[in-house]
Amino acid sequence: MSEFLVIVESPAKAKTIEKYLGKKYKVKASMGHIRDLPKSQMGVDVEHNYDPKYITIRGKGPVLKELKTAAKKAKKIYLAADPDREGEAIAWHLAQSLNVDITSDCRVVFNEITKDAIKESFKTPRPINMNLVDAQQARRVLDRLVGYNISPLLWKKVKKGLSAGRVQSVAVRMIIDREREIQSFVPEEYWTIKADFLKGTEQFEGSFFSLDGKRTELHSEEDVKKIVAAIQGNEFAISNVTKKERKRNPAAPFTTSSLQQEAARKLNYRAKKTMMLAQQLYEGIDLGKGQGTVGLITYMRTDSTRISDVAKLEAQSFIENMFGKEYFQTELRKEKKQTNAQDAHEAVRPTSILREPSAVKEFLSRDQYRLYKLIWERFVSSQMASAIMDTMSIDLKNGDIIFRANGSKIKFPGFMKVYVEGTDDSIEEKENLLPDVKEGDTFFSKDVDPKQHFTQPPPRYTEARLVRTLEELGIGRPSTYAPTLDTIQKRGYVSLDNKRFVPTELGEIVLELVKEFFPEILDAAFTAKMEQEFDSVEAGSLAWIKVIDDFYQGFEKNLIKAEAEMEKVEIKDEPAGEDCEECGHEMVFKMGRYGKFMACSHFPECRNTKAIVKEIGVKCPTCHEGNIIERKSKKRRIFYGCDQYPSCEFISWDKPLARPCPKCESTMVEKKLKKGVQVQCVECDYKEAPLS
Repeated sequence: MSEFLVIVESPAKAKTIEKYLGKKYKVKASMGHIRDLPKSQMGVDVEHNYDPKYITIRGKGPVLKELKTAAKKAKKIYLAADPDREGEAIAWHLAQSLNVDITSDCRVVFNEITKDAIKESFKTPRPINMNLVDAQQARRVLDRLVGYNISPLLWKKVKKGLSAGRVQSVAVRMIIDREREIQSFVPEEYWTIKADFLKGTEQFEGSFFSLDGKRTELHSEEDVKKIVAAIQGNEFAISNVTKKERKRNPAAPFTTSSLQQEAARKLNYRAKKTMMLAQQLYEGIDLGKGQGTVGLITYMRTDSTRISDVAKLEAQSFIENMFGKEYFQTELRKEKKQTNAQDAHEAVRPTSILREPSAVKEFLSRDQYRLYKLIWERFVSSQMASAIMDTMSIDLKNGDIIFRANGSKIKFPGFMKVYVEGTDDSIEEKENLLPDVKEGDTFFSKDVDPKQHFTQPPPRYTEARLVRTLEELGIGRPSTYAPTLDTIQKRGYVSLDNKRFVPTELGEIVLELVKEFFPEILDAAFTAKMEQEFDSVEAGSLAWIKVIDDFYQGFEKNLIKAEAEMEKVEIKDEPAGEDCEECGHEMVFKMGRYGKFMACSHFPECRNTKAIVKEIGVKCPTCHEGNIIERKSKKRRIFYGCDQYPSCEFISWDKPLARPCPKCESTMVEKKLKKGVQVQCVECDYKEAPLS
């Protein structure tokens, strides 16, 4: 019989921890929460201090029975759920169900699943922290009061299956506000003038900068003509050369938010996928004989960039051995800390820097490997020396006109030898080498090139950009970003177009109703204030019932008003422009879980449905009879196939073109690159210059 019972959330975690603790310990999994508020009713007693009614989650009866049987046989029970509010709440629910004294040393927490970390954590068990539990309970109760009161209203007034929540409603509002900003944007014209400057074998590019010693912007073609007319010949003298040395610091180790953003930019992972893979890396991967199952990264739900002294020392030794002493950071850098950060855990980092990605690659799936490599490289680079850039600026004078050329080169790569942080706009610093010139040197202009441009509207939100903005506004917490993005898409409030969020008509209708009757739900400042109050509950300085009561007093009045005054909204189906082939009635567009589809307007008498077919104007290169159409895989990835399927099985991930290869007359396709598109032949080596 095992003397000690340890309960964690997942079987993978249980397997890893049991191996480290030895025969005296039996480790079992609760499979997440075992108790929650009921789905069929509110489950919150508003009349009696918002008392929550918890029940065993449907399907968890056998799990709970197994845990109770094991608990009776154990001398002591340890609750080892994740080290955050959610984990503390899971531990509390388990204690309630198994009659564990919450004031006893029954709670064990660890930030990484490694042998040393696990053994150390069991030396210092503690009681359950009720402040953490209350903070989680406050969020759960508040979200239940909002969701279970507003959602039925939306079902009655708009359509079934809708919902409204604090964080998701603000996210939808941000997406819609951005779309309206884009639609109302008025482009402004501006011009640039570039020229190549030559002297012997030396050549570089410069741009018009100033006139009569004043920085001059070009707003029209007339402005450009005046500058071009004022250029006297093609001789330019170097009037000023500025050289500077600039430091570039590495990015900090990952937080949950920055991990989701960077995985979206560099790996094209959705937030939900990133968190699923990170969970697997945290809980443990079997690294074969000799090592067994090991947690490869620290806990992945965190808003801190802090790392332990042990990790810093290990990083120092690794970097100095791998790259040399000059590559380890020696200067103290100030950490940028979010004002609303809880800073409860370390940053997301490898549990050991010595487990290089190449060494564990064979034990990981492709997706796991790519995410682990990203986390490992980010952590290593964060501990490395700053890069040193030599920057240079050259002014070229012709009469009263100045052209300027800017260049830079890497003098010392530092952290850039390992990793450079991505950006939402795919702009990375590139070397632009300028010749070594001095004042008074003469260069000659060639190919003076004026170009017209127009200012661009703000970009739509990508997942990465939206997560970053929510975090900056103090809305949501590390554990809420991925579920929020998932929910607003499942509800049909927004869709993804070219990896950017676009609001739907349904989203706009729901937003206007919520804005009219529950304005505080859509107020970013209000939502951020609620997060701060949850933090105060966690700190023990505010009672959770007071937080709920302060909110509900005003919310209840709005609810009564909305019940009486909210008008019913009818969403008419949009005609699809064709008739049903089964009954002859008109086909209409409907919104489903996976986006729009066509359905017969005579539903439910006729249940005919069709996918929306998007032709690309290309004949099938295999059967020469069908047309190529755009399709979507089960994972929502676009591919191209023949509309004669299954009689013709042509498919391609790359978009086929209507024109044949000029070299061999085979099919040409557009192949997507990280930056731009490459047109190439599927048979021969013919390629065209990439399009940006």
